[in-house]
Amino acid sequence: MILLQANNITKNFGTENLFSNVNLEVQDHSRIGLVGRNGVGKSTLLKIISQEEPYTDGTISIKKDTSIGYLAQDSGLNLDNLVFDEMEHVFDDLKIMEKKLHEVEAKLGDTDADNYQDILNQYDQIQNDFKENNGYGYQSEIRSVLKGFGFDEEYWNVKISTLSGGEKSRLAMVKLLLENNDILLLDEPTNHLDIDTVEWLENYLRGYKGALVIVSHDQYFLDKVTNEIVEINQHSSTHYSGNYSFYLQEKKKNQEVALKHYEEQQAEIKKEEEYIQKNIVRASTTKMAQSRRKKLEKMDRLEKPQSDQGSAHFSFNIDRESGNDVLLVQNAAIGYEDDEIMSYPVNMDIKRGDRIGIIGPNGVGKSTFLKSILGEIKLLDGTYKFGANTQIGYYDQNLTNLNPKKDVLHEIWDLHPLLDEQVIRNTLGAFLFSGDDVNKPISGLSGGEKARLTLTKLSMENNNLLIMDEPTNHLDIDSKEVLEEALNNFAGTIIFVSHDRYLLNTLADKIIEISKSGGTLYLGNYDYYLEKINSDKETNEEESAPKVSIKKEEYQKSKEDQKYIRKITREIQSLEEQIEKIEIKNSELQQKMTEDEIVSSYTKLGEIQKEIDENNLEKDSLEEEWTEKSMELESI
Repeated sequence: MILLQANNITKNFGTENLFSNVNLEVQDHSRIGLVGRNGVGKSTLLKIISQEEPYTDGTISIKKDTSIGYLAQDSGLNLDNLVFDEMEHVFDDLKIMEKKLHEVEAKLGDTDADNYQDILNQYDQIQNDFKENNGYGYQSEIRSVLKGFGFDEEYWNVKISTLSGGEKSRLAMVKLLLENNDILLLDEPTNHLDIDTVEWLENYLRGYKGALVIVSHDQYFLDKVTNEIVEINQHSSTHYSGNYSFYLQEKKKNQEVALKHYEEQQAEIKKEEEYIQKNIVRASTTKMAQSRRKKLEKMDRLEKPQSDQGSAHFSFNIDRESGNDVLLVQNAAIGYEDDEIMSYPVNMDIKRGDRIGIIGPNGVGKSTFLKSILGEIKLLDGTYKFGANTQIGYYDQNLTNLNPKKDVLHEIWDLHPLLDEQVIRNTLGAFLFSGDDVNKPISGLSGGEKARLTLTKLSMENNNLLIMDEPTNHLDIDSKEVLEEALNNFAGTIIFVSHDRYLLNTLADKIIEISKSGGTLYLGNYDYYLEKINSDKETNEEESAPKVSIKKEEYQKSKEDQKYIRKITREIQSLEEQIEKIEIKNSELQQKMTEDEIVSSYTKLGEIQKEIDENNLEKDSLEEEWTEKSMELESI
């Protein structure tokens, strides 16, 4: 069922066009990610959909009684309320219903009343409505979501006005989720959340009953939560039936196909123009030349496909290789003198070519560890030693190694005075500093610009070991992708601290988790790390589970229970098989869309896309049924 349809939406600010011809269809269980370059208007589109901002042209149709939730800059929290009380206000209607239920319940005590049957019917109706709207479980839901966002019981009776800005933002998100709107609009929901909270949010959103429209720079989050991507640019929008990784693959294919068609048309135009030029002056061929010229003038000329001109493009190179042994850390204690040790012991044996991703909770000492091996902070215990020919480049997440008194050009040129100015300008241009941008004072740069300038400096040092602290912070999604590619192509060794799970997954070949009790090594990327800790957790739970006697177990699990479990399990398996068949069918259809015969026909492309969309509707329905059956199985 379509909840919202936006057609050909255009937004202008004065005489400047932000975007045009943007189309968006939101169905009752949509999981849509909005992507596009910074400044293209993704957040503005969310405001337009939530009716907080007008649009210049186009139409928006919203199904009657559809509720839309959007987290605005103003959190909408009553600062005088206690945390739990504020969350309960979301369910004021249920509390009124509960009060009415008790009132009718009291009347049921008089069984001799003339209208007793009417009272009983009224009670049954109210009780049914109360139950269907989670009347018996809303307080449990509040507790669950609060804990998911890091608000344990100690926070529940705290006045909201005493919370920090970050805590208020998280609490506003809690309240928005509890409202259970039909359409939920989320603008960068993972900002300022740690990995554990983001993963909790992912699981919560996957089970969210309503539709989701999400703007995010977190590629891993988009992969986990969305199954549709809408890319917005200045002139139009493009829909992709898949998650973020699928979008990247399909976009690349589409660009290759579009470029091929453009080049073919350009070759045809050139050929026709040459023919016209040669034959227009000949009496015998002038009519044919004139005819071809008219045909050429009426031709719908294709625009040259957009390149990555608006994205940074750079690489990291090395002057010379390090030895095979790059860094050995033994029994390191991380912390500051006169303070409690953050983590102990941490051990690492890093070899040439390793990509080490360091993870752990906030405050455990990840950044402190990097500064310790760089000699900026003394280890409280243990040793570290770098191998032969190791040349170290360091990226500081706080971007403190820039001189605020200089401009962009001289921040680089002063370090490389023997290079020609044009060489420096060309290098800065690769990081999107062009023209007058190079004269900007560093003190006036944005966080993203400072990050790109820091990467510029790092790329010119040609070190064989990169030590990086949160390198994707401050970067937009395009710059992050370019950085990821540059790091993957780097011939040296990388040690990096990151909360960016997409980077940890695509770059790291080893994960080191730092906790209060020290460091633990996992020989794989982030997905492997998750698989391993979940496996270990299940094993520990099984080992610690109390042993139950056979008789008691038989009593707890009767034959009827087992029969019912088998029935639901078979139903779940059947649903999974149906979902898999649809995914395979869609994959085949998407592959078919790349065939030359199909690509050249908008009619055939439209027919295939319609079939894909119909398949996705069926898949959404099956997935919803699968979720209900799985939850039912878990509750037995």
